[in-house]
Amino acid sequence: MKNHILLLALLLVSLSSNADDRRKKVVLLPDSAPPSLSGEVVPQPIVHEEADEDTYPEPQETAPQWGRYNLNSVPLAPEYTWKGSVQRQLDSLCNTPLFATSQLGLYAFDITAGEDLFAVNYRHRMRPASCEKLVTAITALSCLGGSYRLLTDLRITGEVRGGVLEGDVYVVGRMDPLLAQGDVYGMARELREQGIDSIAGTVNMDISFKDADDYGWGWCWDDKWGPLHVLTIDGRDTFAQEFLSDLHSVGIRLADEQTYTTPCPSSAKLLRQSQHNIDQILLRMLKQSDNIFAESLFYHIAANGGSGRGVGHKQAAARIKSFISQRLEMDASAYEIADGSGLSLYNYVSPQLLVEFLVYAWQNEQIRQHLYGALPVAASDGTLAKRMANTEAQHNVHAKTGTVEGISSLSGYATNPDGHVIAFSIINQGIASTRAAKDFQDRVCQVMCR
Repeated sequence: MKNHILLLALLLVSLSSNADDRRKKVVLLPDSAPPSLSGEVVPQPIVHEEADEDTYPEPQETAPQWGRYNLNSVPLAPEYTWKGSVQRQLDSLCNTPLFATSQLGLYAFDITAGEDLFAVNYRHRMRPASCEKLVTAITALSCLGGSYRLLTDLRITGEVRGGVLEGDVYVVGRMDPLLAQGDVYGMARELREQGIDSIAGTVNMDISFKDADDYGWGWCWDDKWGPLHVLTIDGRDTFAQEFLSDLHSVGIRLADEQTYTTPCPSSAKLLRQSQHNIDQILLRMLKQSDNIFAESLFYHIAANGGSGRGVGHKQAAARIKSFISQRLEMDASAYEIADGSGLSLYNYVSPQLLVEFLVYAWQNEQIRQHLYGALPVAASDGTLAKRMANTEAQHNVHAKTGTVEGISSLSGYATNPDGHVIAFSIINQGIASTRAAKDFQDRVCQVMCR
């Protein structure tokens, strides 16, 4: 019997030592034990527990769990806080049939608090549509500066003798989309005021600023935008014809009635310069989402620091990727920059990248003061004039919209009642209804502004 009792005691000790690897259990057998129903004496262990400081951690509070759609690792704040309330409301918004057949990328970052607010598929590569214009605008403001101007030169070679210019006239274009009829007439008038009533040489349009591509890389054949020409008037490709007409109207005779696309020699004398500042470009580019204005800045980014001749999308993309890697400290190889407007189907960014651009811009006053006022304002102007009216988001959301076939996007800044500024990006991809996507985006903005 003693052998049986000893074996049973050893078994109990073994089982007890494996029951919890964080605590030590010491088992002692009493001198006497109560009998079992069968009359046998069954040993009853007395357990004394000793805590092991090395292996027994403090109790951990179970972390709250997200709903099914917030797939990323943003910590869920307590429900009684503003952040926690917004997170739960956004998580609920994401539980919609819209995303059974389409993709959502969403990232919101509280700039004021310096912390993530909400994220769904925020690192996924997606097509940004016209939110690509934010990439172009912020890079341009950083690389070119807020005082940058787009210039168009009137230059001449040779001498003026007896009212005759014994040389050539050059108009040097740099893809300024704001050139208007008044600018062209002013050039013709300048020549006349220089005492010129006859041109013995030729009239030349220097369009060497950019490459010969008429359309952006990856643009669809039926896109209505373009061609991307260096010298236009109010968006029309009629500069040469109208310049000749204005020369005649101010009384200047031409020995050669043709115009030529000849690069201007560096020795040519500057007579007049038409100029428009970057704020004028940004206003139309962002408020009205003008694609040609965006492409103009895209090519000026390409020309920055170079010869300023024959630039194309590859140079612009390289400079933007350099900005991504050096200023944002992100892996630029993960993204594709095809154009400046977002028309191209070859653009691939992520909500995270767009928010990083927005945060960088906000934290740099010289960029923020030019960018923020150029963005559409909810229920006020631009492409957001008719959205979010009579809601918490009215006048509190400054953001860029984007729409191409199957894509709807919205990226910018939202301000809550406590003054917190949130940088956000929403991309809806593979959608059948643009209206449904915009309604979702508007509700997201309303939640962030509560």
